[in-house]
Amino acid sequence: MTENELTDAIIGAAIFVHRRLGPGLLESVYRRCLAYELRKRGFSVVEEKPVALDYDDLHDPCAFRADLLVEELIVIELKAKSAIHPIDKAQTLSHLRLMNLNVGLLLNFHEAKL
Repeated sequence: MTENELTDAIIGAAIFVHRRLGPGLLESVYRRCLAYELRKRGFSVVEEKPVALDYDDLHDPCAFRADLLVEELIVIELKAKSAIHPIDKAQTLSHLRLMNLNVGLLLNFHEAKL
């Protein structure tokens, strides 16, 4: 499966979860349900994946946590708030850089439509 096909499958699963649950719940609820739905569809998913930080001789193996990592290829950051802000995008891009990944999704489940 290509990254594009995997991305499409993830977005489809996210839309499915959003339609079932609707907006207004905690981010952690959407994270657990999306991880469950992706696993049901046969994908490997790591929840709250530790993201390491190396700075000079400092190594922190769990400086941050990415909400979901799918197939060791795509990082997903979930939000459940009224608007996505530039810092949310920056967080997703930072996780991509620190994890040496090419594809990240920033999904806001607070919206009426995902």
